[in-house]
Amino acid sequence: MIYVQRAGQRYRGGDPAAGIETWHAFSFSGFYDPDNVRFGPLAACNEERLAPGAGFAEHPHRDVEIVTWVIEGELTHEDSTGHTAVVRAGDVQRLSAGSGVRHVERNAGAVPLRFVQMWVTPSEPGGSPAYEVVRNVADDAPYTLRRAEAVLHVRRPACGARLALPGAPWLYVHVVRGRLALGDEELGEGDAARILDAMDMGAEALEDAELLLWEMHAEPRYP
Repeated sequence: MIYVQRAGQRYRGGDPAAGIETWHAFSFSGFYDPDNVRFGPLAACNEERLAPGAGFAEHPHRDVEIVTWVIEGELTHEDSTGHTAVVRAGDVQRLSAGSGVRHVERNAGAVPLRFVQMWVTPSEPGGSPAYEVVRNVADDAPYTLRRAEAVLHVRRPACGARLALPGAPWLYVHVVRGRLALGDEELGEGDAARILDAMDMGAEALEDAELLLWEMHAEPRYP
């Protein structure tokens, strides 16, 4: 089964007056839909735009894997465990909140920042916070979350290229750039597809594209 969520169907949030624009794929912050809380262990997929100087003040997290993909600009990260980093386009950032961590995210650069941030619920709660940045992620170099049964694939197919999709009980396809034909559906920038029991599925790039694919094999085993 395939459910497509168009970019325009996302919940719009953020604080435009403060230079923050956000589009939520799932219930998040002040937006709640009991039928759209998560997909497998994926609990958030937010498209964020931060103006120069804008950002999120220090705030806490626990029991969540936060994975960030920068599209344009630079994201500055600081957390309560002492990690600081500047994350650029093509990098994957992971913050494992574990039993609790606080962090700051901001655009310290001179140009607008655009990124996708995804939250995955770990298989088990607790553990020590952890952080890493993988630079210049190559095409289809799978990034495995060690605390959740989930794998992130980055694909950048050229126009006309066909690609096989990972088989999984839950498969989430987010189009960062370009257009994609998936079954009878055509997906454009910002669109996403949620696929249950994905097996032997393929897609075709209708123009040069950049895709984020979540291959997920188990839901969290706790409330």
